[in-house]
Amino acid sequence: MAGLHNKVKLYLEANGKTEAELFDMDKIILRNKGSGDFISLWNVSGLAKPTDEQLNSLESQADELETENQVISNRKSEYPSIEELVVALYDTDDKAAIEAKRAEVKLKYPKP
Repeated sequence: MAGLHNKVKLYLEANGKTEAELFDMDKIILRNKGSGDFISLWNVSGLAKPTDEQLNSLESQADELETENQVISNRKSEYPSIEELVVALYDTDDKAAIEAKRAEVKLKYPKP
C-alpha cells in the first residue's frame, strides 16, 4: 500500500504544482497519530485539499513510484563509492572492476 506522501506528491503534480509544496510546512503537513497518515494542514494556493477518493485513485501510481524509489535506493547503496570511481579514472583494471560491479548491481535491482 502506497504512502500518503507519494499520493500527495502525485496529486500536486497532476494539478500543476510541484513537489516543493510538499516540503513547505506552511502549506502542507502530513501526520500520523498511530491510526494512519493524514493531512493535518493544507494551504496550497489554488488547489483544494484532496479527498480520500482522489488520493486512493493514485494508489497504483504511488505504488510504482515507491517501487522505483526502492530500486534507486538499493542501487545507490551498492554502487561503487566516489573514491572508487576516482581511483578507476587512473587505473584501467579498477575501471573494469567498477563497470562489472555496476552491471551486477543493475542486474540485481532491475528497473520496474
